[in-house]
Amino acid sequence: MPGTLAASLLQGCAVIGLGPAPVDAFDITAPREVTAVRRYPRTQILVPQPTAIQILDGQDIAVRVGSSLQLLKGARWADRLPVLVQSRVIEAFQRSGSFGGVGRPGEGLAIDYQVSIDIRSFEISVEGGRQVARVDLFVRILNDRNGVVRASRDFRAVAPVGGEGSAGLVEALNRAFQQTAAEIVTWTTSSI
Repeated sequence: MPGTLAASLLQGCAVIGLGPAPVDAFDITAPREVTAVRRYPRTQILVPQPTAIQILDGQDIAVRVGSSLQLLKGARWADRLPVLVQSRVIEAFQRSGSFGGVGRPGEGLAIDYQVSIDIRSFEISVEGGRQVARVDLFVRILNDRNGVVRASRDFRAVAPVGGEGSAGLVEALNRAFQQTAAEIVTWTTSSI
């Protein structure tokens, strides 16, 4: 009974403004189906944590209005955005079944290639009164044995916002991300 009373009081504080405002945490997901152009059963790839400018290197969700970047109020990513992108790109590679091994640094793989990602844009953009999700990931495939860049490419996707509130914005970002992640896997399997 005392625990229930304490929980009720804490909830009441948030409602009347005495506590912190509630924040919704969101995740992104890997694409369900990924096309592999070729299979490399003996090749192992590493996906290091992506780089990003400071505003995209945390848990805040960015909204661009004109030339200004703002933060979505009351909503955050479930983890730092680079960690989420790394995890879901690894998952997309694993779902494709294209490589003998895919992982992150420290997992003990004998690495043949690194797939390095720079998050250039991962935001909601307000343009002419409408909202769209924009994802821009620059990717390099690096031969881990000799340090030579095998290939590099910019992957961009735009998805219209169709839903309401924070959930609708994040759903559009997730669709744009899934498109880029699937394209990264397909391109990588054709570029190695």
